[in-house]
Amino acid sequence: MTLRRSFRALLAALALVWAGPAAHALESAPATTPHATAMLVSDADAVAPGGAVHLGLRLRMAPGWHIYWKNPGDAGVPPQLDWTLPAGVTAGPIAWPAPTRNAEPPLMTYGYAGEVLLPVTVSGAGAGPLSVGLHASWLICEKLCVPEEADLRLTLPAGPPAPSAQAPLFAAAAAAVPRPSPWPATIAPDGTLHVAAPDAAAAVRAAWFIPDSYGTVQGVAEQPLSAGPDGFALALRTGTAFKPDVPLSGVLVVRDRQGQETALELRAAPGGAPAASRADLPLWRVLGLAALGGLILNLMPCVFPVLAMKAAGLARLSGAERGHARMHALSYTAGVVLTFGAVGLALLAARAAGAAAGWGFQFQSPLFVAGMAWLLFAVGLNLSGVFTLGEGLAGAGEGLAGRGGHAGSFFTGMLAVLVATPCTAPFMGAAIAAALAATPAVTLAVFVAMGLGLAAPFLVLAGVPALARALPRPGAWMDVLKQALAFPMYAACVWLVWVISQQSGPAGVLAIGAGLLLVGFAAWAFGLSQRGSGSRVAGAAALGALLLALAILSGLATAAPSAPQQVAEAGVEPFSAARLAALRQAGTPVFVNMTAAWCVTCLVNERVALSPEPVRQAFAAHGVAYLKGDWTRQDPAITAFLRANGRDGVPLYLLYPPGGGAPQVLPQILTPGGVLAALAAMGGKT
Repeated sequence: MTLRRSFRALLAALALVWAGPAAHALESAPATTPHATAMLVSDADAVAPGGAVHLGLRLRMAPGWHIYWKNPGDAGVPPQLDWTLPAGVTAGPIAWPAPTRNAEPPLMTYGYAGEVLLPVTVSGAGAGPLSVGLHASWLICEKLCVPEEADLRLTLPAGPPAPSAQAPLFAAAAAAVPRPSPWPATIAPDGTLHVAAPDAAAAVRAAWFIPDSYGTVQGVAEQPLSAGPDGFALALRTGTAFKPDVPLSGVLVVRDRQGQETALELRAAPGGAPAASRADLPLWRVLGLAALGGLILNLMPCVFPVLAMKAAGLARLSGAERGHARMHALSYTAGVVLTFGAVGLALLAARAAGAAAGWGFQFQSPLFVAGMAWLLFAVGLNLSGVFTLGEGLAGAGEGLAGRGGHAGSFFTGMLAVLVATPCTAPFMGAAIAAALAATPAVTLAVFVAMGLGLAAPFLVLAGVPALARALPRPGAWMDVLKQALAFPMYAACVWLVWVISQQSGPAGVLAIGAGLLLVGFAAWAFGLSQRGSGSRVAGAAALGALLLALAILSGLATAAPSAPQQVAEAGVEPFSAARLAALRQAGTPVFVNMTAAWCVTCLVNERVALSPEPVRQAFAAHGVAYLKGDWTRQDPAITAFLRANGRDGVPLYLLYPPGGGAPQVLPQILTPGGVLAALAAMGGKT
C-alpha cells in the first residue's frame, strides 16, 4: 500500500474509532490537554495467557499543531512512552509511521499533524487480566512549542483474543510504517545515495530521504534526483554526524508517475560509490588512467600557450646553462604536482562542507573566472614587453628565489594547472570519479599522478641529452616568439569575458572589463617605474590600480547570479531529470550533452562534432531527443546526474537507445564519425 493511501486509511480508521460507541471500543479514558487528546487503545478485546497484544498511543492534535518523529530534525523532541507493566510483561519499541516533512528554512523537521497512532507490541501476559499504565509525554508545536503529558491506564480481560473496534486503526498504522526496501543501496563519502533499482528508475518521478539519526544529513538542503542505467541517485548534503564508514539508515519516500508515494525502510552500505562510477577499479589502474589523462592534457587547447612558453624557456638556456635544464624541469614539475594536489584538497574540502564540487568546479565562480582573466591578461602584457619580470614568465620568480629562475619555472607549472582545469582529457573522467569516491589519501595520489603525467614531457625533454641538443639555439627569434605567445593569452581573456557573460550577465562583463582596464594601467605604470620614469609615482599608481581591481573583484563575489541561460538551439531541449525520465518512459532515444561555457573541450566538441549538418540530420533521422545540461554555474541536479553516471565533471555524453536499456557513454573527445557510428549502432527510426 502506498504512503498516501496508508495515511488516508489511518485517518479514516481514526475517525471511525473516535465516532464509534464506547461499548465496542477497548480504550482508556481520554486525557485532554490544551492542544491534544490522548488515549491508550488495543487492537484486541482480550489477551491469552503468555500471548501478545498491540497497544498504542492515539493522539488527536488541534488544527495547526504537530508533534515529532523519532528523529525530529532540526528542532523538536520525539514522544516518550513510559510503561507500567506487570512482572514478566515487556513492551517493544514504537513502530513509527512514516513522517511528513515540515520545511521552515533554515530548519527541517519531521513529524505528524492531525491524528496519529504510535503502536507498540506488549508480550508475556499472565493468566489473569492485563493491567497496563502509560505515562506519555510529547512536545506539540505551532508558532510556539508546548510540552504536554498524560497518564493513561487500560485493563484487558484474559481470554481468547478477538479484534477490537480499534483493529482497523492498527491495520492502517501498520500500513503507514515503512516497509523494507527491495533495492540495495550505497552511500558514497560525498553523500551520493545510489539506489540499485534498474527496473524502477524510469518510473520514479520524485524521491527524498529522511535519516533515522539527526545530523547525518542536512534535511533542509535540496536532494536532486538523477536516474542512471543502474538505478537512481539522490545527492544528499551530509551533516556533522555523517561518517563515511558507517551505514546510513532512514526512510526513502518514492513518488511514481501516478503521484503515489511509497515509504521504504532503507539501509545504505558505507564506502560505496554509484555503480556506474567503477570505483572498484584497482588502484594501479586508476593511477595509470590519471597519469595518461594528465599526459594527454598537454594536447588540450587550454594549456598549450603555457606549455609553449615553458618550451621556449628551456630553449632559451645557452649551451653553458643546459646542465640546469633538469633543475628547471624539476621545478616546473613541483609546481604542477603541488598545484594538482591543492586542487584535490580543495575538492575534498568543498565536498566535506556539503558543496557539490567536481573537476573544474572553481570556474563556476565568477570571482575565480575574473581573477584568471586578469592574471592571463597580465601575463600577456608581460610577454608583450609592457613590463618585465626576470626573463619573461620563465623568470617570474627570480625576485622571490635567487636560484637562477627556478622559482619562475615553479610558478609556470602552477599556471599550467590553473589554465588546464577547464579542459578534460580522455581517461581523466573515470580516474577523477574513482578518486573522489575513495579515501582522501587515494584522491591525492590520483591528482599527483595527473600532475606527473602533465609534467612528463618536460622531464623527458630535460633529462634526455639527445632531445636537449635538438632544442633550437637561442637568438633573436626568441623575442619574436615571446611576443607572439602573448596573443593566446589575450584570446583566453576574451573567452573568459564570454564565460562571465554567461554567469553574471552584463554587470559581470562591466566588472571584468573595468578590472582588465585597471590591470592594464597597473602594468603600464609598473613598466614606467622599471624604466626610471617617475618610479615612485608610477609604482604608487600601479598599486592603487591593483587595489581598485581587488575591490571590483570583491563586489563581483557578492553580486547576484544572472538568470540561467535558456537553450535556444534548434532541436535542443534544456536537460532535466524529469524530462529524461519521460522520454525514456515513452521509448524515445535520447542524447544527453553535459557541458559548461568554461569547458573548452565541451565547446570544441560541440563545434566540431555535434554542430555539423550531417550529424544534426542523423539525430533527426533516428528520432533522437537532444537534451543539453549547462553546468556553467553550480546546478545540484546536474551534479547529481554526473555522479550517478560515474563522472565528477564535464563533458559527459550519453546516448540512450530506444525502448529503454543502458546508455552508451561516448568518448570525451568527439568526432563527427564517432557520433554517426554510435547512432548507426543504436538503430531505431530512420
